[in-house]
Amino acid sequence: CCFHRKGSQEMLELTSNYTSPSITFFLIGIPGLEVTHLWLLVPLSTMYIVALVGNSLILTVIWVDSALHEPMYYFLCILALVDIVMATSVVPKMLNIFWSGDGIIGFAACFTQMYVVHAATAVETGLLLAMAFDRYVAICKPLHYQTILTQQTMLGISVAIILRATTFMTPLSWMVSHLPFCGSLMVPHSYCEHMAVAKLGCADHMPSDLYSLIGSSIIVGIDVIFIATCYSRILQAVFRLSCRDAQLKALSTCGSHVGVMALYYLPGMVSIYVAWFGQDLVPLPVQVLLADFYLVIPPTLNPLIYGLRTKQIRGRGWSILKSCLPDQAN
Repeated sequence: CCFHRKGSQEMLELTSNYTSPSITFFLIGIPGLEVTHLWLLVPLSTMYIVALVGNSLILTVIWVDSALHEPMYYFLCILALVDIVMATSVVPKMLNIFWSGDGIIGFAACFTQMYVVHAATAVETGLLLAMAFDRYVAICKPLHYQTILTQQTMLGISVAIILRATTFMTPLSWMVSHLPFCGSLMVPHSYCEHMAVAKLGCADHMPSDLYSLIGSSIIVGIDVIFIATCYSRILQAVFRLSCRDAQLKALSTCGSHVGVMALYYLPGMVSIYVAWFGQDLVPLPVQVLLADFYLVIPPTLNPLIYGLRTKQIRGRGWSILKSCLPDQAN
């Protein structure tokens, strides 16, 4: 493994003067914590398997059961698909790096990964807002639910979320991919995170960094404000209920949703702001781990919180699993 890593570094040094798409990057993994790479294989593999199985089960259940073809489950289905794409775009390469030290990644593959990862995160935050709005309408305006969340409205929301993500990511990817790379091609990260790659460029990468910082802050800021508004209205409606059991159930559901959102937003935004303002305060390995957790933990927890805790999905999913098992009576 060490021999392979050394050879890869020498090869990259030889190709470091190229500025065309023929160049090759090398992902280091977690800088300074290479000795822990093998120890990270087990938890990372486990979370990836849980994410794949859980989100695939949700997709299957919603597709099979026509009773679940409602706005809430429609958004949940898209969220599960985005989680699979987001996790699959980074985790297999991470596992390869941690296991064999093979961090070589081509120019096109690196920027494709960069685009998919950051576009998926932008889509996911929009979906979290859409799901919060769905719950707000269902709880606070139940009589108008069918008239507000029509198929046309859901399609419009979905298209707007995707357009926003692609509109944000296309200029960012273009700016970073058109930088000349004439120095080291060693990316101090586990995946092609745009700021880590941009810093390797020979030209000024400040425009792309500023664009990323301002764009991410605007998107996340707007979404968080509206999500907080939706859940505050939901809590106000819940506290007006006379049944204490209903209050506790609603509080438990909202609490779990807010917890997942905190795990989604905090590591991502902290990693962005730390890269800008706290590089000397937070060690680089911690910054990389925050960015990695930001992409792995939400796809693992989302099917558990949003899906399997839902009675309809849990019951239908259990029925599907039992039908797949051999009949014990035979």
